[in-house]
Amino acid sequence: MRKVGIFNSIHVKFVLIYVMLILLALQIIGLYFSQQLEQTLKTNFSNSIKDRINLVEFSVREEMLKERPSDDPSLESSLRTVLSGFSSDDINEVRVIDAKYRILASSVSDHQKMLVGQKTMDDIVKRAIVSESPQSVIYFNEKTKSRVQKSTHPIMNGSEVIGALYVESNIEKVFMQIDQINRILAGAAAVSLTITIIIGIFIAQTFTRPISDMRRQAQAMAKGNYSRKVRVYGNDEMGQLAIAFNHLTNQLLESQSTTEAERRKLASVLENMTDGVISTDRKGRVSLINDSALGMLRMTSDLVLNRPINNILGIEKEYSFEDLIEMRESIPLDFSTEDEPSILRATFSVTQRETGFVNGLIIVLHDNTEQEKIEMERREFVSNVSHELRTPLTTMRSYLEALAEGAWRNEDIAPAFLNVTQTETERMIRLVNDLLKLSRMDSNEYELNTEWVDFNTFFNSIIDRFEFSKSQEVSFRRIVPPVDLFVEIDTDKLTQVIDNIISNALKYSPDGGIVRFNVAVLDGSIRVSISDEGLGIPAANVNRIFDRFFRADKARSRAMGGTGLGLAIAKEMINAHGGKIWAHSVEGEGTTIFFTLPYEQHDDGEWDR
Repeated sequence: MRKVGIFNSIHVKFVLIYVMLILLALQIIGLYFSQQLEQTLKTNFSNSIKDRINLVEFSVREEMLKERPSDDPSLESSLRTVLSGFSSDDINEVRVIDAKYRILASSVSDHQKMLVGQKTMDDIVKRAIVSESPQSVIYFNEKTKSRVQKSTHPIMNGSEVIGALYVESNIEKVFMQIDQINRILAGAAAVSLTITIIIGIFIAQTFTRPISDMRRQAQAMAKGNYSRKVRVYGNDEMGQLAIAFNHLTNQLLESQSTTEAERRKLASVLENMTDGVISTDRKGRVSLINDSALGMLRMTSDLVLNRPINNILGIEKEYSFEDLIEMRESIPLDFSTEDEPSILRATFSVTQRETGFVNGLIIVLHDNTEQEKIEMERREFVSNVSHELRTPLTTMRSYLEALAEGAWRNEDIAPAFLNVTQTETERMIRLVNDLLKLSRMDSNEYELNTEWVDFNTFFNSIIDRFEFSKSQEVSFRRIVPPVDLFVEIDTDKLTQVIDNIISNALKYSPDGGIVRFNVAVLDGSIRVSISDEGLGIPAANVNRIFDRFFRADKARSRAMGGTGLGLAIAKEMINAHGGKIWAHSVEGEGTTIFFTLPYEQHDDGEWDR
């Protein structure tokens, strides 16, 4: 989880907003207070100056209205006397000016000598006389480095302006008072702001502590930890939010537990399904596949995940993903190789939301290999049985038709025809009997009548029987251990097995050939082998000689009366005894049939190999 920066913290934001609001309020209050204070002090200062000027104005007007000769110097002296009585710390200078802008007197003695009798150049004086109204202006005196207020008050005689009073007053003290009061206000604001910040921090903690707890709880929940609880600090909105958050945590914990349980169930179901299951996203890329599907496709998960489903199934040329969404029937898939057949059938199901938006596909793969193999074997079995029956039946029909047409009267031909018919009948009987045996074995409708016998004696007796009755020039060689090997077997059924194997060895052995018999003791079993020196079997067909109706040399087998079921029956009987049967053959050198039987070696019968 990314750490929260100091300026991204809600605690700091709350304090900053709180302080900014207080600071804004203080600024507005201070600005308003400063402006009003400055305006009030300046107004009071101006009113104070005006009140005193009104007194001066009255005295000056009286002196100016007295009748004197034009060259009487007593006016300037009288005015100077009047003005000298009104000098103070806040009034720098007072001048009397007539209606013609001529300076009549000044309260400053230096200016009295220099300026009296001259015309004034101040616009403020001219404006006051012309407008017959007081004028005032404040400017900064560069020499004294202080602020000075110039004010002009017209002297009226009824409605006539007879002159004006020009007053320069020192207003710097007013601004000094304003600055002093502003400094006091700024200090008070700083102190109050500091106190406000401290109080704001504590208030912010009150609001942000539950939020911080909930943030830490949310981070823990994102990592899968639902054991933490948010502390409830009160019953206000924050407290109710904390209670709701704790309730949400409990609900999420229960939902996660339920989801996890369902996920385990689904994973277990998918893992143990014999059918393959593949899930895709909305773009048709594989997002989930179980082991059964991987086994059927002969792929690994890293080669399948995030790849298009039609490429995985090998149908990209025939179907696009949009075609598979619309697919309502299953599709056969052939993944067979030269070594192993594999026939699959894929069924498609669309997953979508209530709005109809397609989320992806669910593909179920069924392995139809065994079913197809069984179906193929059934068809082949029916074909083989039909073929095996058709040949003798056709032969019998031909001979019977000849007999029916009069051949039975011929004493030379009739016996031969009847002999052939009898031979073919016996062949069909053997075929039917073999089929019945296989049918009973397939349905487990037979029982083994087992007994303990010495296998060497049993095996030698069968070999002796064939050796006495064989017609061709074939010699027997035996390698049998000179010990007693007691095994529990069904002698009748095992005799059928050995008879069939020896019969085949004799059939395919050339004159002067050797049939070899061998018995060896292995760990937990005995192994019996019967070898001939015949033509052998091609390597591609060695493993098929135990299939029903399979013949390595079909023409010779039929000529010798074989049904093609002898080794298939032998395999079923050996399997019923708990053993195994197999063959080894080299083309042109001969064939060896091996089979094993369970054997427990006892101390009193132990044989040192």
